[in-house]
Amino acid sequence: MQNKLSRFLENYGGILLLLLGIVLGSIVGVFFPEAVGWLKPLGDVFLNLLFAAVVPLLFFAISSAVANIDGSQKLGRIISVMAGVFLSTIVIAALCTMVVLWFFPVEAPQVPAESVSELLQAGSDDTWGDKLVRFVSVDEFYKLLSRENMLAFVIFSFLTGVAAMRSGQAGDSFRKFLSSGNEVMKHLLILIMKIAPLGLGAYFAYQVGTIGPELFGFYAKPLGLYYLLGAFYFLVFFSLYAYIAGGRSGVDRYWKNNILPSATAISTCSSIATMPVNLAAAPRMGIPASVANVVIPLGTTLHKNGSSMSSIVKIYVAFVLIGRDFFEPATLITALGITVLVSIVAGGIPNGGYIGEMLMISVYGLPTEAIPAVMIIGTLVDPIATLLNATGDTVAAMLVSRFALGRKGLNTEGIENG
Repeated sequence: MQNKLSRFLENYGGILLLLLGIVLGSIVGVFFPEAVGWLKPLGDVFLNLLFAAVVPLLFFAISSAVANIDGSQKLGRIISVMAGVFLSTIVIAALCTMVVLWFFPVEAPQVPAESVSELLQAGSDDTWGDKLVRFVSVDEFYKLLSRENMLAFVIFSFLTGVAAMRSGQAGDSFRKFLSSGNEVMKHLLILIMKIAPLGLGAYFAYQVGTIGPELFGFYAKPLGLYYLLGAFYFLVFFSLYAYIAGGRSGVDRYWKNNILPSATAISTCSSIATMPVNLAAAPRMGIPASVANVVIPLGTTLHKNGSSMSSIVKIYVAFVLIGRDFFEPATLITALGITVLVSIVAGGIPNGGYIGEMLMISVYGLPTEAIPAVMIIGTLVDPIATLLNATGDTVAAMLVSRFALGRKGLNTEGIENG
């Protein structure tokens, strides 16, 4: 019993502490609204630390990942098909979420107009060309270090990784520096996140104190929509993917062997912890070892259906809070791009979803007041998001087997006789 309790606290302790901070902050906001002005600086300090850490963290995470690709990881047919499957399923998950939010919109709590007036006016005179140039490039190196130019910084980090990868033996020291820097920045983020319950609790107290208790009802609907959509996607779309890969027998074999991975994902809230169970289940699903040993480990970092869906929900919630239209074509296209980028980049970073939120806020130019809302959403959807992220890797491997190796890619004989 004690071991079970210890494992539970290890896996969910961070979420429970964050929820405790939110609850206490809400109580303060409801009963002591005059005190929220004193608490808001605590939230500001936490958010400033995150913003300060996100630039070097993204640089080391992206550049080190690209720089350390070796010859055995170069794109062959399996890798090419895997990239297509990963991208397709991530985009499908995002589009499904957009459709659901379109049909079931969320009403925003009343927010003082002056708090967002500057935001609504910002960039209104920019042309499409101006916006494109500003998003993807800067004219001075120092501007890359600003979170206002995050996409340009991501592109620069990727190109740095490519250059380091191609530099051969002369770049060994630099590649080691990138890997070492990546580990250091991961631990820095872990340290910063230890004060998340205090920082977000203080910000939530401020939101409740200024917007009012109606904020609770506002969070309930997007959370409910996410859980219902997540369950639907898990059962229906994963079954569809398994059917495309292996027919009815593929569906049967997938679900028969997906019970333990699903339980592991929910109980640990960790895609990495689920990876060994996925690898063990893969042969019983008919996935060849040559595919499973490539797709599942890489999928743990790069393939995240649950994160794709939650990213769209977070962006939508932020837009609703500030009174902007989420369903403008430019906003939707940008949201898809951010979702794909977050699903790929943030996977190898502890609490990587929070880095995605920083990227989202920076790209759209949203006020920092929107960050606590999207962080809270991200935390509360974590169990089912992990379920979709982790168990989606095996069904993706089934699809890769089908499209990379042909109709006989899956071990269909084993499926039929299993």
